[in-house]
Amino acid sequence: MNTWVLFKRELSSYFATPIAYVFIIIFLFLSGIFTFYIGNFFGRGQADLVAFFNFHPWLYLFLIPALAMRLWAEERKSGSIELLLTLPVTVTEAVLGKFFAAWAFTAISLALTFPMWITVNYLGNPDNLVIFASYIGSLLMAGGFLAIGSCMSALTKNQVIAFVVSVVACLGFILAGFPLVLDFFSGWVPHIVVQTISSFSFLTHFQAISKGVIDLRDIIYFASVITFWLFATVIFIEMKKAD
Repeated sequence: MNTWVLFKRELSSYFATPIAYVFIIIFLFLSGIFTFYIGNFFGRGQADLVAFFNFHPWLYLFLIPALAMRLWAEERKSGSIELLLTLPVTVTEAVLGKFFAAWAFTAISLALTFPMWITVNYLGNPDNLVIFASYIGSLLMAGGFLAIGSCMSALTKNQVIAFVVSVVACLGFILAGFPLVLDFFSGWVPHIVVQTISSFSFLTHFQAISKGVIDLRDIIYFASVITFWLFATVIFIEMKKAD
């Protein structure tokens, strides 16, 4: 119940300021730029949204940390975290309420890209199940980025520092599956360790889902990432709430 109350308060607070509208406009604008110009949506001549979803990890790399950096850093800087935690609410409930509000806001932003789905159906006969799976994968990946950003925001009172550290951490999870990273480790660590590093890549799991196959292992991966970083957020807030 407390999580639900905090969720509604946090979600409404996004739309009480220009933050929500600026974020949505930037997200939709950049999505269109990447899809139509860089992704060559029309030039590909295929009725799918691959050109749209391929750039989501890179959009989220900067936009999600920008959204998450204020979750706890601003609360600590203004001192309102003390007021929040004097309420009959646990740290876990507060963390979950803030996280789910930010995730729901991200889902709203993602849902507003529906004209892309309508457009590709108008131009051809796409596999809508694959597109739906890609939306699910994109939302799960956004949740992973948000959980990381929430943890980094809890570590500092400075939003800029929280943003930069979040971007670096998220970039690490993206690049984990790249040959550049794997080749660095392949020469001196066991093969199973290299495979483990590769399995941490957001891209690997997102691309698997975006092919239309919602594998339980990919769902468990994103759920585990979210759970781990939110648990870490709770620990850091408990450690620093007296600062």
